[in-house]
Amino acid sequence: MRADPLLLWPRPQRVEPGRGQLRLPSRLALEGAEAGDEAALATLESALARLGVATDPVSAPDAGEPVARLRISAGAAPPQGYRLEVDARGVTIEGADAAGLFYGACTLAQWLALHERPGDASGPPPIAALAVEDWPDLPRRGAMLDVSRDKVPTLETLFALVERLASWKLNQLQLYTEHTFAYAGHETVWRDASPLTAEEVRALDAHCRRLHVELVPNQNSFGHFHRWLVHEPYRALAEVPEGLEHPFNPERREPFSLCPLDPGSLALLEDLYDQLLPCFASRELNVGLDETFDLCRGRSAAACAERGKVRVYLDFLKEVHALVAARGHRMQFWGDIILEEPELIPELPPDAIALEWGYEADHPFAEHAGRFGASGLDFVVCPGTSSWCSFAGRAENALGNLSLAARAGRDAGAYGYLITDWGDYGHLQPLAVSWLGFLAGAGFAWNVATAAEGAAESDAERGRWAELLDRHVFADEAGRMGGAALELGNAYLHTGARQKNGTALFYLVAFPDHDLENRRYRGLDAGLLAATAERVERAVSALAEARPGASDGELARQELAWAGRLLAFACRLGIARLEAGATVPVSELSAAVRAALAAELAPLVAAHEPVWLARNRPGGRGDSASRLTRLLAMLAA
Repeated sequence: MRADPLLLWPRPQRVEPGRGQLRLPSRLALEGAEAGDEAALATLESALARLGVATDPVSAPDAGEPVARLRISAGAAPPQGYRLEVDARGVTIEGADAAGLFYGACTLAQWLALHERPGDASGPPPIAALAVEDWPDLPRRGAMLDVSRDKVPTLETLFALVERLASWKLNQLQLYTEHTFAYAGHETVWRDASPLTAEEVRALDAHCRRLHVELVPNQNSFGHFHRWLVHEPYRALAEVPEGLEHPFNPERREPFSLCPLDPGSLALLEDLYDQLLPCFASRELNVGLDETFDLCRGRSAAACAERGKVRVYLDFLKEVHALVAARGHRMQFWGDIILEEPELIPELPPDAIALEWGYEADHPFAEHAGRFGASGLDFVVCPGTSSWCSFAGRAENALGNLSLAARAGRDAGAYGYLITDWGDYGHLQPLAVSWLGFLAGAGFAWNVATAAEGAAESDAERGRWAELLDRHVFADEAGRMGGAALELGNAYLHTGARQKNGTALFYLVAFPDHDLENRRYRGLDAGLLAATAERVERAVSALAEARPGASDGELARQELAWAGRLLAFACRLGIARLEAGATVPVSELSAAVRAALAAELAPLVAAHEPVWLARNRPGGRGDSASRLTRLLAMLAA
């Protein structure tokens, strides 16, 4: 890897190469260990250890001896900021606060890593001089992981996730929860989901705090309640107890939202909050309240006719807010419903935090953020990784969406920035697919100027993102894995189909009973699918040449290869269906075609379990795998 300051990420606000070099001794004198932040000290010591250098705390280093100095000084930089200097005299990190000192250590660790010489036993390499002044543009920079659409990560996975995100200077984490916290007395709901326990959340919260990350509690509290309402006695609390079709389980009718007029809805939420909130140090709570598709379609219909849908919604939001405030917390909520009647925004509780979400590269973040900003309400812009409903991501869309949100958030005075990562329809994308979105979003939120360079539409831009992935995610000295991940993530661009919030290749596999006249497949072309399969297979071959050095590098390679093979299979499935006729169902393809496709899909179905269990708990895996086994059964019939 080349030692180029442009490879530091997030890119510092001001960075200048210095003169000369630092010649590291085998033991580096350390000043300020007793006053330094624990996370900063551990990061520094770990980075030096990779170069074969130990630290030696001293009160007064010998004259002329290189020294590492850690200091916290309120005037060093804006909050969370730092100054970093590397020269022949040693290393100095001066943080505005403990978080700033930690972030300075993270930048230094990256700079040292860029000088590593794998396999070189001749001693620590010389380190090029460097001067950095740095601070965040957006003070609250978070990530949200969906742990309710089948996939609940192991605690080990979550700890490692926090460590990586913190090293990229993110300082908040949310785990999107519908039914995957082990609430006492509600075992019927979460029994088969391998939920997070209160003890585990407390351990994760403590780990987050050590790394200057706030773990924000999250419990959807209105819509997206179907995992509860399908069970008795919760069904009686539903807006439509008999159920209805909704986008998140189109295979069957089921209740989706709580009834906002039923006092039992608030009583249930009180119980959930009283169990959940004591596990967190954070004084905020994301209560969701998004996508209330069935509001006014059942028990609240008369109230909606009298007062209006959004007014009924707002009244319930205020009641939920009162529950949150009574427990000493500040409420976050998704802003999509209130934006249906933006004139009601001034009636929101003044301390509520609106979450402005959208996942396309052309989402109107500026318009929506401007409305929340003009009201005086704190708001967070919430783009996404574009990983879900794709197998391998939508890389170009992700970069455009994440970039747009950062710029709109800065311009409208956003309270924060939250990178969302969802798991719709079986959470069939592995974690390795989401790293691009987390990496890019972390950088854009810290230094919004880099968001203007966020697109990956040219070979040069794609090469830069490939190098950043190889450096900061995969540690691939062969320089192959980042490029392969991007190629897989952009496979959706080459099929002829264009659709939002997913890819035609994913829907071909996950919804095999659709005919190809469905809007999701508009533009799909057999010739383009054949060419796409070739591109995908070249990318999978490139993965075999990678030399990932990250702790999860080999696992990530396996995950990406699995996702790539699913994409290639989807291309061949699409070709077969187009050639048979757009309305011909899978079960009526020729026996020879079905047999060939089944032979290709079967090992991918078998690989689902080990790929899943490498990072995640068993609960929910069966539901996820059913997306694949259902298609396999159709092909084998």
